[in-house]
Amino acid sequence: MKSLELAPLVSIITPVYNAEGFISETILSVLNQSYTNWELILINDGSTDGSSEVIQTFLNKTYNIIFFQNSTNLGAAVSRNKGIEAAQGHFIAFLDADDVWKPYKLEVQIKFMLSHNCDVSFSSYDLINENGVFLGKRVKALKNLGYTKLLKSNYIGNLTGMYNASVLGKITSPPLRKRQDWLLWLSALKQSGKPAMGIEESLAFYRVRKDSISSNKINLLKYNYWVYKKGLGFSYIQSIWLLLLFLKEHIFVKSKLVVTTKET
Repeated sequence: MKSLELAPLVSIITPVYNAEGFISETILSVLNQSYTNWELILINDGSTDGSSEVIQTFLNKTYNIIFFQNSTNLGAAVSRNKGIEAAQGHFIAFLDADDVWKPYKLEVQIKFMLSHNCDVSFSSYDLINENGVFLGKRVKALKNLGYTKLLKSNYIGNLTGMYNASVLGKITSPPLRKRQDWLLWLSALKQSGKPAMGIEESLAFYRVRKDSISSNKINLLKYNYWVYKKGLGFSYIQSIWLLLLFLKEHIFVKSKLVVTTKET
């Protein structure tokens, strides 16, 4: 990929908590990127399994992996913010410790953002199970995503999201334990003043876990309420109203973006 070797540096932020069974595949998906100008910042968030030992096996093999360790579990928001503060890249991207990028993910996305003068971008992504088996489903990215639409529901798969830090500055999120990535993207769109742009092509694999927030509908509503109330500072009545709008959006609009496909 000679033409992109001098392209902007991308900082990839990956919090790690008890991901011993997945983190190797995640790191390899970054190492195998066709786009070579990146740094991977791993933050081990007080894992009690062998995540740290797995990561150590990669540190002597490549120069562009940076590793931090939290002495205790501080949560994904604090860990991501630590990674963002250390980032040197013009662009900042996110990849959770159990998800996987397709080999051309960064190349396609950087070309897209540069050619469209785009501050925030995201893409479609495919769903895999805990064993890495493709589930035959894809979450399609909206072509354009404004702040008002994003406020109704989080349409940005965090594993595909990227923002231009050289334009927007370093955007972090409040230290909520859950749904903090949604708040980060809301902040990015507010800072940008422009809609986020979606890439139709699927660029990543999202691992569906049994203990995920989306698998527990009551917890999903609870955490979304706290996004509105604590994260954004809305009143109780405003937060309840936005939660009702979220339900409508989630059931009648967002659900239609999950489509069946044989392609990966």
